Amino acid sequence: MSNNRYIFSSESVAEGHPDKVCDTISDAVLDACLAQDKMSRVACECYAKSNIVIVGGEITTKAKLDFVKIARGTIREIGYVNDDDVFHADKVFVNVIVTQQSPDIAQGVDARKAKGKKTAKQGAGDQGLMFGYACNETPELMPAPIMFAHRLGRALTKIRKTGNVPWLRPDAKSQVSVMYENGKPVAITNVVISTQHSADVEHREIEKFCIENVIKKVLPKRLLTSKTEYLVNPTGRFVVGGPQGDTGLTGRKIICDTYGGMGRHGGGAFSGKDPTKVDRSAAYMGRWVAKNVVAAKLAAKCEIQFAYAIGHPDPVSVHIDTFGTGAVTDERIKKAVNRVFSFQPADIIDQLNLRRPIYLKTTNYGHFGKSDPNLTWEKTDKVAALLKAIG
Repeated sequence: MSNNRYIFSSESVAEGHPDKVCDTISDAVLDACLAQDKMSRVACECYAKSNIVIVGGEITTKAKLDFVKIARGTIREIGYVNDDDVFHADKVFVNVIVTQQSPDIAQGVDARKAKGKKTAKQGAGDQGLMFGYACNETPELMPAPIMFAHRLGRALTKIRKTGNVPWLRPDAKSQVSVMYENGKPVAITNVVISTQHSADVEHREIEKFCIENVIKKVLPKRLLTSKTEYLVNPTGRFVVGGPQGDTGLTGRKIICDTYGGMGRHGGGAFSGKDPTKVDRSAAYMGRWVAKNVVAAKLAAKCEIQFAYAIGHPDPVSVHIDTFGTGAVTDERIKKAVNRVFSFQPADIIDQLNLRRPIYLKTTNYGHFGKSDPNLTWEKTDKVAALLKAIG
């Protein structure tokens, strides 16, 4: 595939998208738990429709939480505070359906002996497979289409929150299609932005504003051509949005959260899960490993897969694929990775310092590719160790 021409598209959604509203509430609950009790076990799910929010899940913690206050504060921060919103921070009904973690799962995760458990080490909180990915297409070592889509969403939200463009509303989506030649991005062929707006603004104004003040300001000029197609609010109207127009659910934007479809996904969602859940922590681990492999110039792109059994500390498999771009064989890279990194769940938590209230920083515009120093899986601090292990 690397020697031909093809177009690859990725989408992003803004924090006002109904699914992201739910992800953000779930991560706000997680952070509130970890701020008071770093050993909290949290699996928080959220559902939003019209003027109703349901916060559910299994939470075992010493933290004292006001779930209703957390939900309302999160919705207010996102921007659902307009008088014409059915979904409004001060008016939503918040239902809380939360129990404790199952003791059967807890004994598998806890670092202690239990009847029928083969080890006293901390085990994985579930079975499953996780992927990590990195490539040298952007400074963030992320695929270009998803990074460009995130940039659009972030810019639109930043403008909306200044209050200088009063017709902008919280719900929005973006999508970018990138032309590749010989595996390198050479042009952006199509850009889609759909943004919710107030009823009193003309489509012409929205279109002009998004092209001039968002698209052309944040996407690389060298990739925008006379043939680039811009589709802004292509239905013509987007007044009814957010949980009024669509139902929101935690964990439904996993491709936006990761690599925009360019890297594979194991299927487990991230938001609302504490770091004993390998769905989240091992996916972060995979990103850290893959990014360090690419940063070390051992490959132009790298994908790692590993898999776990519930209650068991070691991964049942580790697989590396550099898609023919490796400076050395994939087998040698895998051996070096296994020397430098530990994939046991307790070690992942320690290596990445994951028992902190950092998760609201991850929720929107991708869990990967951000420069925040708190997001430890973005560090390229193992380059020297990998090169030494390669020999």
